[in-house]
Amino acid sequence: MAGRVILLNGSSSAGKTTLARAIQSLAPTPIHLISLDQFRDGLAGRFRGMNSKASEPGSRGLNVVPAQGAQGQPHTELRFGDVGLLTLAGMRRAVAAVAGVGLDVVVDDLLLAPEFLRDYVTVLANFQVLFVGVRCDLATVNARESARPGRFLGTAAQHFEHVHAGCRYDLEVDAARTPPRLCAERVLAALREPPSPTAFERMRGEGWGGG
Repeated sequence: MAGRVILLNGSSSAGKTTLARAIQSLAPTPIHLISLDQFRDGLAGRFRGMNSKASEPGSRGLNVVPAQGAQGQPHTELRFGDVGLLTLAGMRRAVAAVAGVGLDVVVDDLLLAPEFLRDYVTVLANFQVLFVGVRCDLATVNARESARPGRFLGTAAQHFEHVHAGCRYDLEVDAARTPPRLCAERVLAALREPPSPTAFERMRGEGWGGG
């Protein structure tokens, strides 16, 4: 029997990883965590770019690039080159592989482009997927980001709204106003009794994905 997939999408520092761990802790059966951070950290160091130029390997992986917003506020952009995009495609297929052996999976991801979601819809065509939007107010996100080592200020602000663009969720949770345990309970309840049709089923019916 195939495993089920919980796909968490939200900005950096929104609380996705904390929620995923709470889901694992509360679930009566094993749930395996797969996260973007794991796959980013799996890149060779030279492909984890820091404002890398086009001629440098860092631009081919995940490149963190300082920029300015519309009102002159500094922010940081995440840019994926060819190696980075292949890594993300591999992550989505790893989700299907783990669920395919019968384990439930919770995924912690950033859907920064419409094609990322379309690929999930295609790759997970044979699985029950609960699509969850993890929301958090920007002030809380910025405070969390500034307190976390290894985080670049302005990263979350750059994609705070963009990451949710075009997404129609089965469930949304407010990870700032609701404790992780309560958010996890809501997610697990929805996993037990998913909506019909699910968000992925609706998108697939509308022609998303490759079939």
